[in-house]
Amino acid sequence: MRRLILPMPGNEALAAALARACDGETGRVETRRFPDGESYVRLHGDPAGRPVDLVCTLARPDPGFLALVFAADAARELGAREVTLVAPYLAYMRQDIRFLPGECVSSRSFARLLSASVDRLVTVDPHLHRHPALSAIYSIPTATLQAAPLLADWIAAHVDAPLVVGPDEESGQWAGAIAARIGAPHVVLRKTRLGDREVRIDLPDLSRWRDRTPVLVDDIASSGRTLAEAARGLEAQGLPRAECVVVHALLADGAFEELAPRFARITSTDSVPHPSNRIALAPLLADALRRDLRD
Repeated sequence: MRRLILPMPGNEALAAALARACDGETGRVETRRFPDGESYVRLHGDPAGRPVDLVCTLARPDPGFLALVFAADAARELGAREVTLVAPYLAYMRQDIRFLPGECVSSRSFARLLSASVDRLVTVDPHLHRHPALSAIYSIPTATLQAAPLLADWIAAHVDAPLVVGPDEESGQWAGAIAARIGAPHVVLRKTRLGDREVRIDLPDLSRWRDRTPVLVDDIASSGRTLAEAARGLEAQGLPRAECVVVHALLADGAFEELAPRFARITSTDSVPHPSNRIALAPLLADALRRDLRD
C-alpha cells in the first residue's frame, strides 16, 4: 500500500518531491486558529492501514508544534499503520546540558514529547554535540542521515578548484569528509567566542591557496557571524571571494542579508525553505523511507 505523505503547512514542496521519489500519495493537513487561539487540524487523505509520513521541518518550531502533534495523533486514531515524522531539520538539539541552575535541558524535553507523538523519526544531520546519538534521548526508532556527500557533489559540479574550509573546529569533520570525497585540499580555522554575539576567527597562512576558490562548509548557519568573520579573514589573505555551503540555513533576523555581500554565493539544502536552497534532500529522505518499507 502506498505511503501517505502529509506536509505540515509550509512543507508542501519538499513533500511533493518526496512523494515523487518514493511513489507516495500526497495528502494535506488543514490547520487554522479558532478565535480563542486554539488550533484546528484536519487530515485530507485516508491514513487507515497505511504508513503515514508527516513532513515538517522543525526550524522555528514553537508556533506550529501543537498542530503537528494533533496531526500525528489524528493519523494514529484514524488507523495509520505507523506515523513517521520526516523532519529534515530537528530543533531543540543545542540546549543539551544544564548550563545554569534551574535551566530546562530542552533537547531531552523535546525528545520526550516527540517520542510520545510519533512512531519513527527521520532527520538530517542533527546537532549532536554532547549527545552521542539520537538514541540517547529519543525512545523511538530514528534515522540520522548525512548530507555531506550531497554537499560534496554539489561543490564538485559547481565550483572550480575548490579549497574546502571549515570555519571552526566543530566543522572540521565536515570539511575533511567533503574534501576527501572530491579530492580537494581543506583547512580548518580556529574560533574564539568573545561573547554571545562576537567571535574571532584565526586563520593559518593560506597564501599557497590563492589560486583556489575557498568554500566554507558547515551544518548550521544561524546568526552567520562565524561564517562572516571567516569570509573576512579569507578575503584579507587575498583569496578569491568565497562560496558558502551549509546543510541547514536558519539565517534568522536579517543574517542572510548581512552574509550575502561577503560571498560569491550562499547555498543550502532544502531542509529549511530559503532562497539559498539548491541541494535537494528528497532522494536521501526517500531512500530512508524505502529502507523502512523493506524492513
